[in-house]
Order: sequence, then C-alpha cells, then structure tokens
Amino acid sequence: MKINKAEYVASYPDIRQTPDNGLPEYAFIGRSNVGKSSLINMLCDSKGLAKTSQKPGKTQMINYFIIDEQWYLVDLPGYGYAKISKTKRNDWQRMIDGYLIQKRSLICAFVLVDANVPPQKKDLEFIDWCGNMQVPFVITYTKTDKSKPKEIEVNIKAFQDKLLETWEELPQQFITSANDKKGREEIIEFIQGWNKKIGIE
Repeated sequence: MKINKAEYVASYPDIRQTPDNGLPEYAFIGRSNVGKSSLINMLCDSKGLAKTSQKPGKTQMINYFIIDEQWYLVDLPGYGYAKISKTKRNDWQRMIDGYLIQKRSLICAFVLVDANVPPQKKDLEFIDWCGNMQVPFVITYTKTDKSKPKEIEVNIKAFQDKLLETWEELPQQFITSANDKKGREEIIEFIQGWNKKIGIE
C-alpha cells in the first residue's frame, strides 16, 4: 500500500472530542524520546508531518492524521513522561487510558520500544496493562540503526525473554529504523491487511 496523502487533522485533550465517523484508527505510543514522531514521518513519507523534538514530552494531546481519506494515524503522548507536574501526569494518563480502552474505532496500537537499551520496566508494565485491558497492540522496535546489529539483537532477545515470563506467546513485532525506512513496508502492509478485513481497499 502506498500512502498518497497524509494530513494533520487536529489535536484533542479528550477522547470525547475526537472524530467519531467510523474510520479505522491506528495509534502509536511509547516512552518519551522513543522516536515516535520520526517513525510516523517515515511511514507517511513526510518529514514535517509529526513534530520532532529533542525534548521529551512534546506530544501532549491526542494528535490525529488522516491518511488517504480512509484511516486515521493517531499520535498519543508518551508514558515515560517528561518533567511535568503530578497533576499534568495524571491528566495525560487518563487521556491515554480513556482513548485506548474506550475508542471503538481503534484497530491496533503500535507500542514503540527503543531497541538500543535493555528491557525497560515502563515498557513491560505498559504492555502488560494493554494485555490485561484487552487493548489490541503490536510491538515496534525503533532506532535500530543507532547501535551495532549484535547489540540490537541482544536487546530485542532480552525484551522478548522478559515478556515470556508473563506472556504465553509474543504479540506480533516489527523492527524499524526511521533513517533507513526499515520496517515501513511491513507496517503499511499490516495496516492494509486490517483495512481490507473491514472493507477498505
């Protein structure tokens, strides 16, 4: 599937304000500074679509992008928050939880994991939460061009091993690099497959 048109729609502080027109939604979420905006821009082949920043916590609302007028790519705030107040942190958590649990149009959440670091507690806890809340998700390893291939392989294997301590089988996984466009075709084909299942060609 080729993405011909990707446009920013709006940013919403509450799920009740988000579009409710029945179009399928694919959400992207991960710890702050996991490379989410770069990955979104790579997938959509648009350098400036999602705003990138060296400062963690830039995404503070539910950001909607319409893809080819057929489906939404949704950019969610990170769960490894930047230095913010406890009140703001709780607000973000309610917004994220509300979207992932209540949004009927959500087809799948892409949980982004930095492949350059050992397994992180926040990632493992969030994935367990998604499983417990029956949120449909896949795991997407990011920044795989930033370390040596062997180091990436070791980190991913360690993450999988930690997951298998509590999961009977691993969810679907993608290995990506925004710089090299690695994983782009696989993710787009995955989304295309789900769209076909619900009648969107």
